[in-house]
Amino acid sequence: MPTHPPAPSTPSALSTPSTVFVDHTLESAPAASRGLMETMTRRLGYLPAPAGRLAASPQLLDGFLKLSGLFETTTLDPLTREVVILTIATRNACHVCVAMHTGKLTALGADPELIAALRERRPLPDERLDAVRAFTVEVVERAGAVGPDALDAFLAHGYTPRNALEVVLGIGAYTLSTLANRMTDAPLDEQLAPYAWSEPAPAPAA
Repeated sequence: MPTHPPAPSTPSALSTPSTVFVDHTLESAPAASRGLMETMTRRLGYLPAPAGRLAASPQLLDGFLKLSGLFETTTLDPLTREVVILTIATRNACHVCVAMHTGKLTALGADPELIAALRERRPLPDERLDAVRAFTVEVVERAGAVGPDALDAFLAHGYTPRNALEVVLGIGAYTLSTLANRMTDAPLDEQLAPYAWSEPAPAPAA
């Protein structure tokens, strides 16, 4: 169980009608999605409910699994990868992704304050990891055209040009999943209920 209090899960304000995207099972999913779903079930011990909805497009489901699998093989360590993922997940307000990766960070033994800061979109207590968070935001906000100062700040914390491109890979993989999960109004599995998240309120104007 996480040490921080979980926030209640809430769907997006513009919720997609549940009749549009089907909660596919192995029996109802397109044939090309079934092997992917079986692989996920073996790896996780259950089939995530969001995957049942994404299974309507075998290409999207396969694309996400391949991209996220490639991201896991990068030279970025697991904690750094999760910083990239949660930065994108909170920015795109994907409650499913935030819950899932809060669980992963908890399993990695991450500092509860680090997890809380990521969930609340605030600077991280670890300066080196915060450099990753800030660089990820810069890449997204500037559509990749980061200035030399931002790149130098990232590299000054011991990261490499290869790492900078690996961050782009993570952004791509999890932009795909967060947008798809929001479009399908993906439900939260009960296994992830302890890590439920809702979008934090905007900071008051100065």
